[in-house]
Amino acid sequence: IFLSLQQDVIAGFLYAILILVVFHPVVDLIDNFNLTYKYAPLIIISLHLALGIFSFTLDTWSTSRGDTAQILGCAFEMTAVEKIEEQLASLRIAKRSVLSEEPAYLLDIDISKPAQSESSRFVAVSCSNKSIRVYNRETLNFLREYSGCPGILNGVRFSHTCDSIVFSACTDGTVKCWDIRLATQKAVQIFSGYPSNIFISFDISCNDIIICAGTEKVEKDTFLVFWDARGITNCASATKEPLGVYSESHNDDITKICFHPIEPNLVVSGSTDGLVNVFDINKDNEDDALISTCNSDSSVSFIGWSGKDCKQVYCMTHDEGFCWWDIAQLDTEEPITLLHVLDVRDAVSVENGSLHYLVGGLYHEKADKLFLIGGTSTGNVHLISCSTDGLSCVGSLCGGHSATVRSFCWNLTEESLLTGGEDAQLLLWKPGAVESSLAKKASMKIASSVQNRVRVHNSSLKSRKK
Repeated sequence: IFLSLQQDVIAGFLYAILILVVFHPVVDLIDNFNLTYKYAPLIIISLHLALGIFSFTLDTWSTSRGDTAQILGCAFEMTAVEKIEEQLASLRIAKRSVLSEEPAYLLDIDISKPAQSESSRFVAVSCSNKSIRVYNRETLNFLREYSGCPGILNGVRFSHTCDSIVFSACTDGTVKCWDIRLATQKAVQIFSGYPSNIFISFDISCNDIIICAGTEKVEKDTFLVFWDARGITNCASATKEPLGVYSESHNDDITKICFHPIEPNLVVSGSTDGLVNVFDINKDNEDDALISTCNSDSSVSFIGWSGKDCKQVYCMTHDEGFCWWDIAQLDTEEPITLLHVLDVRDAVSVENGSLHYLVGGLYHEKADKLFLIGGTSTGNVHLISCSTDGLSCVGSLCGGHSATVRSFCWNLTEESLLTGGEDAQLLLWKPGAVESSLAKKASMKIASSVQNRVRVHNSSLKSRKK
């Protein structure tokens, strides 16, 4: 019996290798078929159903057959993940924006959400010179700029339901909204906070109903402020008052806010107090709304959602740490911490180079994989794969930027990446692309009076440990 089990397992393993050899050359064709052919979902479901009925047809089910099935499943999953990692590593510069007359650091990037089957049309960039710049997404041609605000603009987000509506939070205590279709510089909607509010972070829910902004600490107070975002496109320039605030969950600057990509009632916030809080804003009060509090043990610089159905939360810290939690385990006895790295620069080995800082993270839905974006002071970008076993570098994007990269935006539909940095360049990266625009400038590092809240990465922090 033992020999028979061994033979079955070995046969399953060899069968998996055979499948890899046969299917690896046509993975791209299969992937394109799955994404573009309208009957693909029906065919895929029917194929899986047929395999489920006719595979392993025995009088009795054996554990060895189960092992074989598991090996085959793991082999297919490994192939998919490896293919995604290969695509990320093959990213090359497709387009490069033309430098503006007033160069500035590019601090945040967002792309417009496509209407139905159309592709994204616009890119919006938050700049260190207190402006929002809008570009054509495909050509990176400059379209318009919103400036002249009394405060500093922090972050930029497009509406999920209207690709011409763009938002940004301002240190003057407002969240502003512009309509790209209009020639005016004037905001079509202003969401006003309370007199002492200085907004340094914000986000809008996936159904465009709620806006949430986070404040700097003033005296002893920090707030999450909420507004009803509905009715923007049909109203003239007007001011909306807040729906209410959360004031008890953080005790320092709220640096990041991120709504859940699927469930509009869930939002996560991060702060320099080290706490990452998950809220259900459908609840009646702040105490009931607070679902989870995770401690990163350091000042939070970036937060996001990951995992299937986005049940996981991750964050990065200003001293380049990384934390990853599984919120789905809150009601179980299992630990919620998936990974905690005190300093990613020490944990990741980069071939022929080094890692100086982290920029952010992206969850790749197709591969069910979380990736981190990091870089060097000379402008190289590193792509880092995350697993519960640790972090590993899967590729580097070189020859694009000439200074620190501060922002990025991943386009899942087109498998492309946008990056912006201290060299004032906006770059579009695509798999296997060949750059057709102007050559890279030798050095475009610019001087800029960036506010203290915009972090400058310092390699001397590497020696600092928690």
